[in-house]
Amino acid sequence: GGSMKRRAGEREKELKKKKLLEELGENRLPYLTPADADFHQLWKTKYSKLIFRKSDAVPEDLHQMVQESFLALREHNCFFQDLVRIKGKDFLTPVSRILIGNPGCTYKYLNTRLFTVPWPAENYDIKYCSPQIHDACKALMRLNDYLHIETVKALQGQNLFENKEIKDTSVIDRKQSFATSLTEQGSVSKDQSSVCVSEDDRSLKSRTSYNLTLLNYMDPLQMLYLKQEPYFGMGSMAVSWHHDENLVDRSAVAVYSYSCEDSSVQESNEQELKGRDPAVWHVGLKVAWDIETPGLAVPLHQGDIYLMLDDLNMTHQHCVLAGLSPRFSSTHRVADSSRGTLEYIFGQCELALQNLQTDSDSMALSLKSLEAAVVKQVEEIHNEVEFEWLRQFWFQGKRYLKCTDWWLKPMAKLEEFWRKLEIMTSLVLSEVRKEQQIEEQRNETINCFLLLLKERQKLRKEWTAR
Repeated sequence: GGSMKRRAGEREKELKKKKLLEELGENRLPYLTPADADFHQLWKTKYSKLIFRKSDAVPEDLHQMVQESFLALREHNCFFQDLVRIKGKDFLTPVSRILIGNPGCTYKYLNTRLFTVPWPAENYDIKYCSPQIHDACKALMRLNDYLHIETVKALQGQNLFENKEIKDTSVIDRKQSFATSLTEQGSVSKDQSSVCVSEDDRSLKSRTSYNLTLLNYMDPLQMLYLKQEPYFGMGSMAVSWHHDENLVDRSAVAVYSYSCEDSSVQESNEQELKGRDPAVWHVGLKVAWDIETPGLAVPLHQGDIYLMLDDLNMTHQHCVLAGLSPRFSSTHRVADSSRGTLEYIFGQCELALQNLQTDSDSMALSLKSLEAAVVKQVEEIHNEVEFEWLRQFWFQGKRYLKCTDWWLKPMAKLEEFWRKLEIMTSLVLSEVRKEQQIEEQRNETINCFLLLLKERQKLRKEWTAR
């Protein structure tokens, strides 16, 4: 049911996109950069949940630690292009990535599950392949803590100042954050009754406690071809328009950007240059499925930070526009870990194995129940272990071993569980062949069992082909 709904949603989005581009024809929508007079007014009214911090607002020692960690990870070849699946076809991402975060946490996007290289969390014994990788993970954990605090402050700032009269922000000094005043004001709430209610602390914590960061690296000059931005004519894209997926509802996203600029890549000061400077990296934003509101292209320089607060990731889409220099980014997220942690999948396995019993004398294995609902639950867990975990992990080869062997033990444990689940499948088969069951119950069990076996067969063929 879930996957059918998802497919219908994707089809609807595709049709919307097609219609938008048809309506546009050759006419591109307008977009604004900081050089445009109405830029700050547009930001204040349509993009106020995007908060920007210039690099000089961030502690210098943090910059140094984080930037060194990017370079160390690149030196150790820890960035990988992901093979993602879009509309049944596999594509290599132009951007190379690595996921770092809470031990046992995973993040899934475009049908690919990434497994965190664990940062050095307390009470975990994590062996890294080199001291530099350990230091890099530690630095990114420190950046994560810093961004969490900044995000809480920004959200509280938006709530605290919602009732204040909005000052004129059309003139903002270039050296200030574009959104300093926006941080202080926030957006005006449509429902004024909610203004005086302080945000529940638990909700604030759950929406800002980043549990992982997806690191990105790309050198645009090494890329033979980059897609052109289709709606506004913003130029070459490193990452197409999207919403970040698999996140806790209304959770924030925080991004630290580091473009390796040198003297040959200078921002153009020529006023006659229309639109964004193609030499400089930008983040592009637009209101989702809206052809009235102009887009934004915000330049990203070494050490700049931006925050996407509250529901901005749902109501708007963003893209990354390539400059000329290589760029790293650390994108901190509150990944929805309800089905994406080791703790969760081990719990599911334990639940399934409750239906397996061992005879104390003969040590023969048998099933406690053949009820359709029980069989269905066990076989669904079986599929989840195989296709969402084991195959996803081993499909990506031994990439994680470049950083740490931490995942090998839990994967071995999951394989043990999977072997027992295979035994349980064969026990169902031998039981339903027996005649002594009530026919109606037997048919119900067989029907739901066969559906899940067919699904398993189909997925095994797909994975083998990949």
